[in-house]
Amino acid sequence: MQVIVHCGAHATEEDRLLKTLLRNKSVYSATRTAVPGPGKYRPLLRECFDAMDEEALLPDAKEALWDAILDEEDAQRVILSNPHFWGSPRMALTDNRLYPAAEQRMSLMQRLFQDDELQLHLTLRNPVGFIPALLHNASPQRIHELRHGCDPTQVRWSDLLIRLRQHVPSIPITVWCYEDLPLIWANVLRTMGGLEDGVRVHGGMDFLASVMTREGMQRLRGYLNSHSEMPEPHKRRVYAAFLDKYVLDEALEEELDMPEWNEALIDDATQIYEQDLEVIENLQGVTLLSA
Repeated sequence: MQVIVHCGAHATEEDRLLKTLLRNKSVYSATRTAVPGPGKYRPLLRECFDAMDEEALLPDAKEALWDAILDEEDAQRVILSNPHFWGSPRMALTDNRLYPAAEQRMSLMQRLFQDDELQLHLTLRNPVGFIPALLHNASPQRIHELRHGCDPTQVRWSDLLIRLRQHVPSIPITVWCYEDLPLIWANVLRTMGGLEDGVRVHGGMDFLASVMTREGMQRLRGYLNSHSEMPEPHKRRVYAAFLDKYVLDEALEEELDMPEWNEALIDDATQIYEQDLEVIENLQGVTLLSA
């Protein structure tokens, strides 16, 4: 079995992605890919991990887990999505270190699915946007930690990926950027489902529609209808051109509730993030989906 593990990250439209994956269950059936509802596996996986921590996993636990996940569905590929696989948002960043528990959790996942082919999928986000997003529903103490104890110029997604490659080197990793999602949403859906380029998916333009004016979407759909044989890379360039012209003003505005940050710090952190993506693009065993 191919097991596609989507670990978030937090605050990267992870819930929208799961809902859209579920909308495409019938499309994914062509590649024998199962997209179980999260209620079928999230509690059971947590119980399995707890038992493994205590060396108390029963021999038939994995079989019971698969029975619950697949529910007699014929599949050779399954997508398991949970932004909390590596912990809650409170555990997403400590001392400028992203997801300190990631290696240990992936080791447990590898032990649990030792007879299967594990793949990790993950959305990255500019720390300038990621750190403030973690403030949502955070405790006063956590808000103080994020505002005063985190430096966005010191946060590196490449550090997390290098740690994972060193700790669980047999697990290939596919990543993409939150900032690119309007342009590559359909590509992400196809990649996770093992579909070829050009296969039509439900909701493939929904993210783009959420950041573009209605007029822009109408003109874009008309253009695409008159150029139906356009290859996917060219199509994404067309998306970018229309988005540049018809983007919703509010889509360009991001609330950064970080009064301690000045404009120079934000610019420096963004430049460092872009440089970090170049490092990630060259990491062995890591695939970066780009616009």
